[in-house]
Amino acid sequence: MSMWFLMNPPGKATIQIQSIDGFEWLSIKYNEDQQKQKGLDPRYASALNHLRFYLPDILPSVNKIVFLDHDVVVRKDLTRLWHINIKGKVNGAVETCVEGEPSFRRMDMFINFIDPSVATRFDANTCTWAYGMNVFDLQEWRKRNLTALYHKYLELGSKRRLLKAGSLPLGWMTFYKHTHALDRTWHLLGLGYYSGVTRAQIEQEAVIHYDGVMKPWLDLGIQKYKSYWNKHVSYEHSYLQQCNLHE
Repeated sequence: MSMWFLMNPPGKATIQIQSIDGFEWLSIKYNEDQQKQKGLDPRYASALNHLRFYLPDILPSVNKIVFLDHDVVVRKDLTRLWHINIKGKVNGAVETCVEGEPSFRRMDMFINFIDPSVATRFDANTCTWAYGMNVFDLQEWRKRNLTALYHKYLELGSKRRLLKAGSLPLGWMTFYKHTHALDRTWHLLGLGYYSGVTRAQIEQEAVIHYDGVMKPWLDLGIQKYKSYWNKHVSYEHSYLQQCNLHE
């Protein structure tokens, strides 16, 4: 990765690359709980997928970040996003609670509300939100000790069946009442599983997200959405050729 950026300078941006192997504290904190959970989809159970819950530890001198997943394309300037007032909340995110839309999620679709420890703490009708493009106030996160809260729910889930699909419901629980809704034009979901996203929708969005299994670099990716990704990729580059990645 370091060699990639040396050969492809990112302009005025400053790049810092960290290896998950350098986070020894992560394997100690995370694996003890995760090893107790059997049969989880590896896409959700990997330590890398849960690394997002340790952002204040990974970036101890940083108080605010814009978080982007690996499968997004930024189409517009995000400067205005940085200056949005999230009103004392920890997480700024686009909501996913509009019934009838492909991105629709409800908390009880992924969290077991039959369990009294869940039913007494959470409202199943609370609006859900998406990972992939988030604004995090790390200062507020530290004040509220939300990483410890995440561990509490992870431990609880290891003792009884509370959750499905790993880190997403854990995020809803951890940031419950700590999330500010962003305008929907900041983050468009579905390009990795839903072929009904229109060109007009894509054109008005700041960030488009190939969430789902149909990634644009895979043969099974939805063909009509691949161009938005491919225009940023130099497939003739020797590194990508070695990885057998083709347009």
